[in-house]
Amino acid sequence: MTVVDAHHHVWDLSVRDQDWITGPELQPLRRDFTMADLAPEASAAGVGRTVLVQTITVPEETPEFLALADEHELIAGVVGWTDLTRPDVTDELARLRELHGGQYLKGIRHQVQGEPDPQWLLRADVRRGLAAVADAGLVYDLVVLPHQLPACVKAAEALPQLTFVLDHLGKPPIASGAREPWASGMRALAALPHTVGKLSGLVTEADRAAWTVGDLRPYTDIALDAFGPGRLMFGSDWPVCTLAAPYGDVLGAARELTKGLDDGERAQVFADTAARVYGL
Repeated sequence: MTVVDAHHHVWDLSVRDQDWITGPELQPLRRDFTMADLAPEASAAGVGRTVLVQTITVPEETPEFLALADEHELIAGVVGWTDLTRPDVTDELARLRELHGGQYLKGIRHQVQGEPDPQWLLRADVRRGLAAVADAGLVYDLVVLPHQLPACVKAAEALPQLTFVLDHLGKPPIASGAREPWASGMRALAALPHTVGKLSGLVTEADRAAWTVGDLRPYTDIALDAFGPGRLMFGSDWPVCTLAAPYGDVLGAARELTKGLDDGERAQVFADTAARVYGL
């Protein structure tokens, strides 16, 4: 089975600083990570297609990612960024689709986790932007913290025409071992049929120096029960994952965590869900 990696990043610090990479813990990420770095790791792991996901909230990044997708066969889709609150967001989404590589634009994401207002997704201007994303035939990736999940639920309830993809399962507090209120919030979101979860970014929410598959299992079991394999997709979160594990180990952990599924269900998690949701 050819695996789809539904969540990774790239950056070139000579083009643009990644101002979120601060402090000693993130210092290993303060270098370039390119498709030339990823391609051999993906090939060795049996990954044949990927989704490249936005990293910072600047308008220049998405056109660059679209052009990159046009150059690299490995990239099958891009989740980009645009300002959802801009009055001409509909026109801006259309403009992005017309750019070189615009056919690879599959979704939009904003760093909601960094917004101080836990109700940011429910603002009228944001809701109008989310509706424009749906009208453009795109999906919306949610990168949020557990306390923001109730707002995600309300936003999804208000926009049944938009597919919401929960990145990193909403960042459960794996390192502490706590499950609530994350589990309740994620289950409430998963109860809506137009939501999807990503088995991504979990190793960096655990104890990065000493995590085990057993540490992750309670959280992935809850997600599998809530979403089902037909609404879950694997993502590496490379290169952020390298803070805790190399690429192959992240995929290996995901395989181990889904060992109880049958072949068809595993195919959904590792390829089919991403292909369907993002139209790859």
